[in-house]
Amino acid sequence: MNKPGRAISDMLTAGEPVFSVEFYPPKTEEGARQMLRTAKSLSAFRPDFVSITYGAGGSTRERTLEYGELMRDLFHFEVMPHLTCVGHSRDELAAMLERFQQAGFRNIMTLRGDPPKGKTDFQPHPDGLAHASELVAFIRERFPHFCLGVAGYPEKHPEAPSLESDLAHLKHKVDQGADFITTQLFFDNADYFVFVDKCRALGIEKPIIPGILPALSLDQVTKFCGFCQAKLPSGLVRRLEAVAGDEDAERRVGVEWAHEQVKQLLEAGAPGVHLYILNRSASAIDLVQALHNDGILRA
Repeated sequence: MNKPGRAISDMLTAGEPVFSVEFYPPKTEEGARQMLRTAKSLSAFRPDFVSITYGAGGSTRERTLEYGELMRDLFHFEVMPHLTCVGHSRDELAAMLERFQQAGFRNIMTLRGDPPKGKTDFQPHPDGLAHASELVAFIRERFPHFCLGVAGYPEKHPEAPSLESDLAHLKHKVDQGADFITTQLFFDNADYFVFVDKCRALGIEKPIIPGILPALSLDQVTKFCGFCQAKLPSGLVRRLEAVAGDEDAERRVGVEWAHEQVKQLLEAGAPGVHLYILNRSASAIDLVQALHNDGILRA
């Protein structure tokens, strides 16, 4: 068994903003090379942890483990694998958690998960779990040493009838034993601050890490906002439209917007920032370098 890593909950109480990055398991050899090149480039900035996603229907579970171990061994990252309920019985979930434990992973992002490709409705395994809150409770009972993250949605989950009902579900997830919350991407910081205030009013006291996506283009960010139902501010749209068709200029606009977001968030007391980088290094490195140059993130 590998030596257990450091709990993210401990990082969040250390007094410095936590900086983290999300990767997804590649599907091709070229995708693997790109991901590893990105990981190597970002290792110079010493992220506090990196997460690695778990595909729809559990489709990438072996690659999640494989590349999680690879990034830990090659770059000495603290790796947080995602785990979802989709397609798994309780026994299968327990077996995957045993493997995470053997690998030395200390932290898990616990999610309900998306339906398998081609399906639109979530259907739990007959002997499985239907909600992320159930997965949190399951892990907390059987593997209490894991530090557990859960997802929060500043503009509500796309399936939720209202933000209030979504917040009630989030409160239940936290009450089952979650240690921190990471948000879905957003482009208007006001949505994050209102979300945090509403969480605190409900008695949710766990740290809430904002999730930020540096836009690559107007087409890309429009698709993402359609998928997760996040608002796209008119100011960002105008800036991207002004340079439409120039990939480098579009990327710079996305980095500048994300830079201002992160700067404002951390100055206002956010506990850190989690970057959704889509396994691409250029925007992430430009953004992190700018934050280091500003002294916003430690060198």
